[in-house]
Amino acid sequence: MNAILIDITKCTGCQRCVEACKEAHQLAPDVRYPKLRSDGLSSRRLTTAVALEDGRYAKKQCVHCLAPACEEACLVGAIHKTELGPVIYDPEKCIGCRYCLLACPMGIPRYEWEKRLPYMQKCDMCFERLERGQVPACVECCPERVCEFGQRDKLLDLARQRIQDSPGKYLPHIFGEKELGGTSVLYLSDVDLRALGWPEKVGEKPIHSYTWPVMSKTPFLGTGVAIFLTGTYWIIQRRMELAGAASQSPRGEDLSNGGSEEGIE
Repeated sequence: MNAILIDITKCTGCQRCVEACKEAHQLAPDVRYPKLRSDGLSSRRLTTAVALEDGRYAKKQCVHCLAPACEEACLVGAIHKTELGPVIYDPEKCIGCRYCLLACPMGIPRYEWEKRLPYMQKCDMCFERLERGQVPACVECCPERVCEFGQRDKLLDLARQRIQDSPGKYLPHIFGEKELGGTSVLYLSDVDLRALGWPEKVGEKPIHSYTWPVMSKTPFLGTGVAIFLTGTYWIIQRRMELAGAASQSPRGEDLSNGGSEEGIE
């Protein structure tokens, strides 16, 4: 399975990965929502460089979980994990429920709030480029080689070798190796990655093992609410129709209490 290894210590915040991503996906200019998240990600910005301490930066994007919670949460199968590694999204199947936004522990999927017919957007690891035998655009363009692309097991070996060769340079941990059940975007870092939205306490179980007991009940709750609202609407409409008919009756009978047919002739 393909993966990306991101070495935080090499990132200079040049934003070339952002521009390459925009060009590859033909994204419109940024629309910032200051009242929402401040990491820079949006439906028009699928990767970003987040400012860390001491004027340093770290690349942030979808981590493409091995067992994605967003896939589990999607009611119509619009999101799925591919054999190539990326977690991709089919807008033609999407019904706009936004359960994927709620399920993602990293807070990655973003909604096209500026559109009348909005969809969800997130990094797809340049899935179409992978199908053509190319590497993701952000990997290809990086002048500092912050990102390495290849088979996940080989990237894990590379990360372990870097930690071994430079023990004082990195934290002795590969972020994404086991967290959330494992991810296809791995991180080497010398600082804690909570600045990128990594949960403060995260286990090695896939995140859907925690969310699915709740999410699985959501469709039934939604169906119950829909039935209740439909019934309420029908009752109100029926009462309004009866009240209108009664007001037009020559004898003024109360039809809502069983007025006879004679009163409406």
